Amino acid sequence: MIKNGFIVGIATFVIGIGMSFLLQPLIPSLALEYQNPALFRPWTDPLMTLFFAYPFIFGLVSAYLWSLVGKGFKGSDSSKAFQFAKTYFFIATIPGMFMSYTSFQVSFLMVLSWTVTGFVEAYVAGYILARMNK
Repeated sequence: MIKNGFIVGIATFVIGIGMSFLLQPLIPSLALEYQNPALFRPWTDPLMTLFFAYPFIFGLVSAYLWSLVGKGFKGSDSSKAFQFAKTYFFIATIPGMFMSYTSFQVSFLMVLSWTVTGFVEAYVAGYILARMNK
């Protein structure tokens, strides 16, 4: 499970960076929002180094969740990935994004970008885990 979680963590790290590079030029207001020091810590803050732990925490949590429910997913690897992403999305992403939108001063577009990124990451995690756990 740790190896699977680490591999998912690497993929999630790459996806997060890729989605950021894709979405920020498409929606310039996101880049400005990320630079707002009233909302986000500056990159010079030492605590921001922990930001890079997220993909690996997500990877381990995904691997654990897969160990609990993965055998129940049926179909092709992409079908299993979608079922996994949907499960994770409803359990974690929707409630988390609802709390983010209602309690932080971030735009709807920011929360929407996090929501889309979260679904893509969960789908890729599910696909990797389906392939590795045949």
